[in-house]
Amino acid sequence: MAAFALLYGVLSYAVFLCAFFYAIVFVGNLWVPKSVDVGLPAGAAGEPLALSVLVNVLLLGVFAIQHSVMARPGFKRWWTRFVPEVVERSTYVLLASLSLLLLFAQWRPLTAPVWQVSEGLATWVVLAVQAGGWLLVLGSTFLIDHFELFGVKQVLARLTGRALPVPVFRTPMLYKHVRHPIYLGFMLAFWAAPTMTAGHLLFAVATSGYILIGIWFEERDLIALFGQRYADYRQRVGMLLPLKRSYEDPTHAASATRNAAATQSTPPARHRAEGQA
Repeated sequence: MAAFALLYGVLSYAVFLCAFFYAIVFVGNLWVPKSVDVGLPAGAAGEPLALSVLVNVLLLGVFAIQHSVMARPGFKRWWTRFVPEVVERSTYVLLASLSLLLLFAQWRPLTAPVWQVSEGLATWVVLAVQAGGWLLVLGSTFLIDHFELFGVKQVLARLTGRALPVPVFRTPMLYKHVRHPIYLGFMLAFWAAPTMTAGHLLFAVATSGYILIGIWFEERDLIALFGQRYADYRQRVGMLLPLKRSYEDPTHAASATRNAAATQSTPPARHRAEGQA
């Protein structure tokens, strides 16, 4: 069972990587025959434009509903009655990735231009923002725990017989300034387009709306999990923009104060000996 769980978790992670990197080229219209603006345009095969828009909205809705509902604690408690807990996260990642790949495959480009950046330097600046958004997404996952987030750590722990540590509230680096740098990265990547078409705009608006709704649900769960500590964090740190002052966890601050006080009260010879040890 542990070996099967590991194989399943690794394969689910591989599907996620395919979906993630295809998302980059899909949004950026890079090197692929089918992207947000490249492919058979809406209505080209006799399909009514309204139907094409509806299909796109439904594809976005399938991803949003799956991605949000399966992440809720209540659904997880029900879901793990049928799916082993060790692969619950991997299953979530797999289904989210498959729904995203379905969106890429069935998307109807709506190529009517909404705005366009025509200046050479300005185009490169917009593309740099888009690339920076994707780097922010990926980098932020490693700041928390990339492999736990995507289910790999869970199946490895099962294979080696180790228990996963209980969730701990941490605010590493970017999280001291922005509560959701992953979502910020997605928004930068989706909105920074040198040519914004009607289809790309629909994609950006819908995903941004989903992100804002998802943050509301996610933060409700985090408050239930971490209580007043997360409530204080939310009060002091901006959701997507660093508009407030940076956050210092009072628990860590108190620990640092105690350590400093202990260091100052330690006789010099003893302190040196402990430092050498």
